Amino acid sequence: MPIHSTAIIDPTAEIAEGVEIGPYCIVGPGVVLGAGCWLQHHVTVMGPTRIGARNRFFAYCSIGQQTQDLKYHAEPTYLEIGDDNNFREFCTVNRATMPNDKTVIGSHNHFLSYSHVGHDCVVGSHVIFSNNGTLGGHVVMGDHAIVSGLSAVHQFCRIGERSMIGGCSKVVQDVPPFCIVDGNPGVTRGLNLVGLQRAGYSEEAIKALRKAFRTLFRKGLNVPQALEEMEAGEVTEEVGILMEFARTTKRGLCPGPRGGARDEE
Repeated sequence: MPIHSTAIIDPTAEIAEGVEIGPYCIVGPGVVLGAGCWLQHHVTVMGPTRIGARNRFFAYCSIGQQTQDLKYHAEPTYLEIGDDNNFREFCTVNRATMPNDKTVIGSHNHFLSYSHVGHDCVVGSHVIFSNNGTLGGHVVMGDHAIVSGLSAVHQFCRIGERSMIGGCSKVVQDVPPFCIVDGNPGVTRGLNLVGLQRAGYSEEAIKALRKAFRTLFRKGLNVPQALEEMEAGEVTEEVGILMEFARTTKRGLCPGPRGGARDEE
């Protein structure tokens, strides 16, 4: 097991086969590192934290430190990370705040330098954080979503699946699935058409989402009125996901485009 002589490993940490731990890394008590994980150098992992297989942590990552929430009083809280994630330089991920709660990160995600996942967040799989992408506490992020560089998401917001947040954006409400949100404050500009096409969504599915987008964001309807109109038509699987997301929002959706911006972005 290649562990550099300068690394400090707590005796209670569980290190699986094939883990590489480079110079000056610190692995604290209550940490579980799955098979094939790689810590480059100067990486800190604190617990209780459970990390799956083949995760890669580049220089100066700080993973599993206690929450930054001032309500925290040293209760046992947790972080769970899936498999095959990349955490680039200076990434930070915090544990939860309340006793026995968890911050959860899925699998196959890519976190670029200086990105941050706050306490009690739930991040799905196959997501991308560009440099300095930041989630406040209690954010829920769906699969295949993208946070572009220098963007920040307010606590308790939701980010829908296959959505994209544009660079330098300030997000204070929920980001609808399949859509692009951009600006300060964030505005729902249109469908994430490029992302949908690259993912292989059919023209029929995209056409149905376009119609749903116009109903939800272009007709001047409130959310219940828009949902009522959408229910009267054909509800595809993707439109159903968008409708359920809108129906269950607590912070409200990022508002639609002003001035007739296109939904073909």
